[in-house]
Amino acid sequence: MNFMLLAVKYPVWLKPEIIPGLPIRWYGLMYIVAFALAFVMYRKQVHERNFPMTEDEVSSLFFWGILGLLLGARIFATIVYETSDIYIRQPWLIFWPFRNGNFTGLQGMSYHGGVIGGILGFLLWSIVHRRQVREIGDMFGASIPLGYTFGRIGNFINGELYGRVTTGPLGMIFPNATSFPANLDWVRDAAEKTGIKIPVSLSGVSPGVNLPRYPTQLFEAFFEGIFLWFICWLLRNKKPFKGFIFSLYLIGYGVIRFIIEYFREADNDLGYRIELVPNDLPLALAHPLTSFSTGQIFSALMVLASLVMMLVYSWLPDRKPTIKYPKSTAINIGSVAVEKTQEEKKADRNSRRNLRKKLR
Repeated sequence: MNFMLLAVKYPVWLKPEIIPGLPIRWYGLMYIVAFALAFVMYRKQVHERNFPMTEDEVSSLFFWGILGLLLGARIFATIVYETSDIYIRQPWLIFWPFRNGNFTGLQGMSYHGGVIGGILGFLLWSIVHRRQVREIGDMFGASIPLGYTFGRIGNFINGELYGRVTTGPLGMIFPNATSFPANLDWVRDAAEKTGIKIPVSLSGVSPGVNLPRYPTQLFEAFFEGIFLWFICWLLRNKKPFKGFIFSLYLIGYGVIRFIIEYFREADNDLGYRIELVPNDLPLALAHPLTSFSTGQIFSALMVLASLVMMLVYSWLPDRKPTIKYPKSTAINIGSVAVEKTQEEKKADRNSRRNLRKKLR
């Protein structure tokens, strides 16, 4: 048997905690970095387009968007991905960051729930402030993906959301991944192909084999983050109609996530939600093309909804985008003073003139 290891070992120096013993985790820090980066990218677009929005309004918009995202991501995860009734019996645990006396943070966040919550958050803000939903959505679409990269890096540091078993060159051995009984033929075959020696205890029984997995967190960090951001950012000033960039982002994410789900291991307690051709293959070993996970179903629905949204946006009478607003209509970043157009100034003068006539 060839025992030359053909998989990369997970860097053991990476720990979930930034400082051991303190309740500060890399995952939480990655969220902060992601939000901050998205804020900077959005603010940059406001500035370069002379978009009529003040600094306070940008901050307020992000507050409502992030609040909706966090609420949606957490609630959706507890409803869709939690198979027990713990959150029904103890609903306060949904936002309780402690388990058994230890700080764990909010473990379990759903991207699709975050999208729904985030959209509702910025929709409410736009309606209250009477702002253009499609224009704001487009700037979000060009800002969010790069920040998403850091969220998946946080998953990688936590050693979670890894993919299914692989015997190819892209495998990585995660220390906390599920081990498999060595008496299974497919386990022994995978161990032999990747050069992993099957351990044997003193009793002569193997305690289990930790096989290489796809590092799908890194796949998603690159393709759903960097790659998708590059496309959306490149087209932000070349969009054919309002709402195009936001629709493109949702479609791009859904397609990429759908494909990468084939490399991820389906949740053991959920399995495949749809199986067009029933099979008895282990979830950790293979993902048949005709079997679809929860993430794939929601991604497909998101793509279909976004395609409809893009089609509607392309038909609206006021679809033509304004790439750069005139300086006369701009609200300077950091200022609450609005520079009015000549028409607005003329209307104000006429209003004051009529008021003086009435007073006479």
